[in-house]
This record gives sequence, structure tokens and C-alpha cells, in this order.
Amino acid sequence: MGLTEIIGKAPDGPVTIYYPSSSEAQPLKRGSFTLQLAVQGTPVRGNGRLVVISHGSGGSPWVHADLARTMVEAGFVVALPEHRGDNYKDDSSPGPESWKLRPAEVSRAIDAVGQDSRFAPLLTLDKVGMYGMSAGGHTALSLAGGSWSPARLRQHCEAHIADDFQTCVGLMTRLTGGLLDGLKKTIALGVIRSRFDDARAYTHADPRIAAVVAGVPLAADFDMASLAAPRVPLALVTARQDKWLVPRFHSDLVLQACTACERLADFPNGGHGALLSPLPPGLTGLVGELLNDPPGFDRSELPAVDRKITAFFRKHLAAR
Repeated sequence: MGLTEIIGKAPDGPVTIYYPSSSEAQPLKRGSFTLQLAVQGTPVRGNGRLVVISHGSGGSPWVHADLARTMVEAGFVVALPEHRGDNYKDDSSPGPESWKLRPAEVSRAIDAVGQDSRFAPLLTLDKVGMYGMSAGGHTALSLAGGSWSPARLRQHCEAHIADDFQTCVGLMTRLTGGLLDGLKKTIALGVIRSRFDDARAYTHADPRIAAVVAGVPLAADFDMASLAAPRVPLALVTARQDKWLVPRFHSDLVLQACTACERLADFPNGGHGALLSPLPPGLTGLVGELLNDPPGFDRSELPAVDRKITAFFRKHLAAR
């Protein structure tokens, strides 16, 4: 599997690309990960199709390397845009401000890959796949035709602040069952009401996107009617023990609204970080509580799920 990074279209950051390569892979250190990759390796033609991966809040290209490898082995080129203000280098503006930008960043990443002299001759971009996890799953639902608004997030939090607390506050704090929980909820709702009063419906259409997979997506702020009949084939991967985005408020609602959608996999013992592969080691505190694997989760299940995701794109992106 080859690895390169290209300059994104202005004003975006870089785009990381995994791709089929004839060059020999070598160990590569990236943060806490050691990956076997052919850095700047010679690209070779695969199946002629591109899949874009949208990372979660504060995410990096490395936590999706195993899924990317499965896709590359099937012939796909895989591109990961670095979402502005919501990535592992800069997490200054997560939440709705990032969600407004992300779908267009995906579109510009497709443009950037298509204009790169190494990849343009190897790809046909009339059918592009889109995978996103967590906040990236929100991006995926947008590109499937979903309509969302910050005001819907405010309404969700007003109704479910205790049951879906981490969706509403992120990593700022947690409920402990103690005397301060009431104050935490009051403060959180005050901030949410002041910041998320925008009732505009946000949508983004890119006719090149032809199939979408959303993994443990944030979805409570979507108009579910807009997802009842997605404009492209849509599949989800869910995790029952997700404490960050509680399934009954997010992925389950999408699957209830969209009877044509496919649940590719459901991890009964999986948490929010189940789809991060490799999973960052040594996570502690609240982020560790939310992303580390719950007791009983078996990571040996992941390769089969990666193959299901890849097969979904192979089916729906096949050339005529």
C-alpha cells in the first residue's frame, strides 16, 4: 500500500492518499503507530475508483489505515482530507462549525486527487465512494442527501441532555451521578442555547458521490425525512455500547427512517472507538472511557467488517 500527501484545494489542508503501489513497503512511524507503507511509492492502476474517508473529531489518517488497506487490496484509491479546525493537529472548532465545512472539503479533496498527475490517469471519478466515522459519519449522511441544522441539535439536547450528554458537550466534562450533575446540565444547556440557535437547513450535493457508509454517525440533528430515501445507496455500521453517540438517538433513528438502508454490521459489545483501527494506545481519562474497547469486545471482528464495507463500495461503484 502506497502513501502520499497532496496539497488540498484552497483553503483546505492536506489530503492523505493510500493507493495500490508496486513499490516495497517499509515500516513507517506516525505518532504512536508503526505502519507498513510504501511512502511515495509508484502508483499502479487498481479498479479505477476512489473512496473518500472523513475522519471523526480530532481524527487522523492513521486510525483508518486498516480499513484503507482492505480497500487498497481491492483496488481502490483512498483519500482522507484533513478537516479544518477538527483534526489531530488542530481541534479548535469541532461541532457544527466544522460540520458546515466538511462536505465541501470532501468535494474539494476529490478535485485535488483528480488533478494530481499521478492519480488522474488511474481513476474515473463519475462514481466515488464516501465513508465517514462519528463526526465523519455526520459528513457521510450529509453527502447521502441529509439535511441538518444546529437548532435541531439544540432541541435534541434540551430533550435528552442527561441520556445523550457526551453528544451535547463532547469532551468538556461528564456526568458522574454526583451533586454537580445538575449544575453541569444547566451550564451545558445555557451554552448550547446561546451557540446553536441557527435553524437554517444545511445540505451539500456532489453528483460524483455514488455510495455512502456511515460508521457510528452523529445524526440527532438531521431531519430524518431527508434520510428516508437517500439519493445514493446508504449503509451504516453501529455499536451498541457507544457512550459518546448513543445509538437510539443517532444511528438507530436513521435506520428506522430509511427502510432501504443497510446495516452492514452491529457490534453488540463495541464502543464508539470500535471502528478505529489501529486504535490509539494509552488513551486515558474521558477520551479513554469513550474510545477504549468495552469488556467483551473482540477486535478480531474488524477485518470482516472492513471487507463488508469494501464489498459495499465494490458493488455500488462498479463500472458499467
